[in-house]
Amino acid sequence: MAQVEFIEAMGDGDGARRAAALFRERYGDDPEGVWAAPGRVNLIGEHTDYNGGLCLPIALPHRTYVALAARDDTTVRAVSDIAPETVAEAELNGLVAGGVDGWAAYPVGVAWALRDAGFGQVRGFDAAFVSCVPLGSGLSSSAAMTCSTALALDDVHALGFGGDDAGRITLINAAIRAENDMAGASTGGLDQNASMRCTEGHALRLDCRPGLDALGSAEQEPFDLGRYGLELLVLDTRAPHQLNDGQYEARRTMCERAAAILGVANLREVADEVNAADDPQRALDDVLARLDDGTMRRRVRHVVTEIGRVDRFIGAFARGDMKEAGALFNASHDSLRDDYEVTVPELDVAVDVARAEGAYGARMTGGGFGGSIIALVDAGESERIAQRIADEFARRGFRAPRALPAHAAAAAQRVR
Repeated sequence: MAQVEFIEAMGDGDGARRAAALFRERYGDDPEGVWAAPGRVNLIGEHTDYNGGLCLPIALPHRTYVALAARDDTTVRAVSDIAPETVAEAELNGLVAGGVDGWAAYPVGVAWALRDAGFGQVRGFDAAFVSCVPLGSGLSSSAAMTCSTALALDDVHALGFGGDDAGRITLINAAIRAENDMAGASTGGLDQNASMRCTEGHALRLDCRPGLDALGSAEQEPFDLGRYGLELLVLDTRAPHQLNDGQYEARRTMCERAAAILGVANLREVADEVNAADDPQRALDDVLARLDDGTMRRRVRHVVTEIGRVDRFIGAFARGDMKEAGALFNASHDSLRDDYEVTVPELDVAVDVARAEGAYGARMTGGGFGGSIIALVDAGESERIAQRIADEFARRGFRAPRALPAHAAAAAQRVR
């Protein structure tokens, strides 16, 4: 059997050097700086962000680096190390939502969104991207690209939003609009908040209720795996992963319809009532009985129970109860598989093998329909368990998976 591949993070020095070198090769000059933003793993709280719920992401050490310089006109040129010979080009003047095709829609969309929000001083730019966040892995390579671009544009145009958590909300909103409106890939905001707001050694308890300010929407929760002799295995199944094929949007729309039927603004209101009830299961059953559609009942059941699992996981991890923390991981995945129906065979097989090989718990992470799993394992076990999953994938004829060493890293920042 082939040895499983572990994808190491570049490190800021190497990433900045490579991005600047690509910039010079393509544009013949030096960039104004290099900025980086991380991919993310969501520990628990999946498909809850667009329902006003709770999420618990960490930033990965794997980052996207952008070397960037502002232009005097409104032309955007962008190149990536994925295809270093091809420079994409777009014009900001007259640009409308959906007006850019391909991957360049993400960085161009950030500038478009900032200009549309009233920051007319944002002009065109030249950019070169280098990344070690695996594409299509469900680890939010797109948010790493949009957030690094947003921070770079904030810096070169002295917008003044990148220096604190509250200010970064403006940049996060531009990154979200770039994905939703320009690239057409629906997102609820979890990924961008994680990429811009996570801190080293902590998970971000993100409260997505509408109307909360920066202080009210996020809390830093300690996430020190070493304290408990643990590792977090992140395994990219390499199953095709796309969120712009209508499946994500269909679930989001159904949740909005369910909220309207139940007479609430979003399913968070239902979740808070159910999870605070003396008998949460009975309260949930009463809610579901008001919905006639079986698929809608399953979708709502996942969202309500998943929101409740977030604070329970935080509490279990804080007191070192890894049996409970792992059980919550397992319940989350099973709900995503059976009620929300966003897993694929590769995700389910990887989770099953990780559990059988001794993980405290394992679950898919991200939007689903492909992508990655995470498993809470004893220190020193990640490589063995990843290899067992790779062996089973080979037996079933799946593509060979890749693994990532993971810890709770820092958010987007200027690195050069």
